[in-house]
Formats: sequence, C-alpha cells, structure tokens
Amino acid sequence: MKQILFAAMIALAVSITVTPVLVRIFARQQLGQEIRADGPRTHLAKRGTPTMGGIAIVLGMWAGYLGSHLIGIGNDEPGVTASGLLVLGLATALGVVGFLDDFIKLYKRRNLGLTATGKYVGQVGAAVVFGVLVLRFPDSTGLTPGSRHVSILRDLPWLSLITPVFLLLVVFLVVAWSNAVNITDGLDGLAAGAMGLTLGAYVLITFWQYTNACTTRPGQGCYSVRDPLDLAMVCAATAAACVGFLWWNAAPAKIFMGDTGSLALGGLLAGLSITSRTELLMVVVGALFCAEILSVLLQIAVFKSSKRRLFRMAPLHHHFELSSWPETTVSIRFWLLGAVAAATGLMLFYGDHLTATS
Repeated sequence: MKQILFAAMIALAVSITVTPVLVRIFARQQLGQEIRADGPRTHLAKRGTPTMGGIAIVLGMWAGYLGSHLIGIGNDEPGVTASGLLVLGLATALGVVGFLDDFIKLYKRRNLGLTATGKYVGQVGAAVVFGVLVLRFPDSTGLTPGSRHVSILRDLPWLSLITPVFLLLVVFLVVAWSNAVNITDGLDGLAAGAMGLTLGAYVLITFWQYTNACTTRPGQGCYSVRDPLDLAMVCAATAAACVGFLWWNAAPAKIFMGDTGSLALGGLLAGLSITSRTELLMVVVGALFCAEILSVLLQIAVFKSSKRRLFRMAPLHHHFELSSWPETTVSIRFWLLGAVAAATGLMLFYGDHLTATS
C-alpha cells in the first residue's frame, strides 16, 4: 500500500510542477493550439493556448512508478514487473504518435497533423508489439501479463482465442480506447478529470486483485493476474499525474494535453484492461469515453443514411455546449457521469467477487 501512495505523491508533484514549465516554454516559442474551424465558435478564443501538455502526464506517471520502486529498494518490496513496464511502454509509444501529430500541427500552423493513415499505422504497430510481448514473460507459476482468454470481470476459461485473433482484439482495443480518450479531450479539464476517476477505480480493482491473488491466497474466487500490485501503482501514478495536470488544465485552461496525452492515456486504458483481465469491465468503468466515441459513430451513421444530424454536433460534449450549457457545466456534469460509471464498475467487480466466494 505504501508503494501505491508513494507512486501517487511523486507523480502528482512532478506533473503539477512540470506543467507550468511547459506553459512558459511553449508560450515563449509561440507553440499554440490551432482550433478547428467547424467547432463551436466559443472555442476560437482558445486559439494559441499552449498544447502538448501530455508530456507532463507521461513524465509524471513514469516518475511516480519508478520513484516508488526506488524508494522500496531494500524494504522487501517487489521490483518492477513485466506487466507494469508493458502497460507504460504501450502508453508511451502512443504518446510518441500523439507527439508527432501535435508537433506537425504546431510546425505547420494548422489543425491537421499526421494523416489518419499515419496515426493508425502508429497505433496498430504499438498494439501488435504489445500483443506479442504481453503473452511472454511467464512468472514462476507460468502466468503471463496477458491471456488469450476473453475476459469480463476475470478470464472466461471456456473462451480462448488463437494468437492471430488475440492480436486483432488487442489492436481493436488499443485503437478504440486511444481514439475514445482523444475524442473526449475537447473541453477544458474534461479528459484529465474523467481519467482520474477511471484510474482511481482501477487502483481499487487491481489492489483487490493483489490482496486476493491466487498465488498468495489460493481459494475460491481468487484472481489469476500476474502483477496486480504493480498495475495498481501504474494506475495511482497516472491518476495523480492527471490530477496534477488538471490543476493547470481546468477552465480556463492554460495548456491542453494534446494528442500526446490523450493517445497515451487511451493506450494505457487498453493495456490495463488486458493485463488486469477485465477487458469488458473497462467498458463500464470508462463508459464516458465509450459514450463520446459512440456519439461520433452514430452521428456519421445517421447522417450518411438520412442526411440528418442526430446531435447538434459530435462528439457528445459539443452537443450540450450548443444547447447553451456553459463549458464548465458540461465538464462537471460529465465528470459526475464518469464517477457514476466508475462506481458502477466497482459494484459489478465486488459483486462478482462475493458471488465467486459464496
């Protein structure tokens, strides 16, 4: 438990101090966000706001994770694990893709960075490498960070995938979650606050998996997850890094996370769902992100079939903005919806545990 707290404190300290440094550097270099012309007119006032603040989040999560492990050296604390490094590695790889996208936008002074093809190539490439590696590195009991079994709240032992199909599932999850968080990052503080709530729930989920692991407490209802404590540290560090960034990203935002942050955070959710064996539970806990990307897909489908718009503007948060809700009201109410989703996921997870142990 101490390692989780240390990870959170270090990540928070790094993120909240590095972010204003980035604000000053980017402002001095006049590296500001370009605003999409077809977005809400109120957003035009945000043109020139520094972006790529996701750098602070990525630095914070790594600092929290590695710093906590350094503090634990010599105290019989477990060291870094394959699961933790793979999830952070996936998030960082997607953060690099996002950084390239952001840099091109800033360098060319436009709202378009990487082409859609270029972005997908980066996402798919990172996903395939992660999918191959996550089935390796067995521990002393033969448990690997990932599993070919489809998982809801835990692995379904009767539903196992062959390796090519498993890799396709990993690619789908990585692309879907990274784009879902990217789409949600459209209002001051919205994505950072929602991520804090989602990862806060997963700190509890992974820590519960650790305290009821089959390797230490074998019995009915135990969890076969390779490194749940390390995953809890990753969640705590990243959640705290998002909170530290939110201090400067809350309305009126002094900096945006950009694709550097949103793609990295979405990749982290995908990797976390796979390594914690809760791919479908993540859909509930992160339901806000799912609703945002679903609104875009529905808008496209309805418009192409009927030439009418289902929402005033997609993604969903823009619909409410155009319904005369102030931006801060939309963000706060969406945070509340994110909190409800996280609480619902926790109840489902604990209910499954009670059922399995009864």
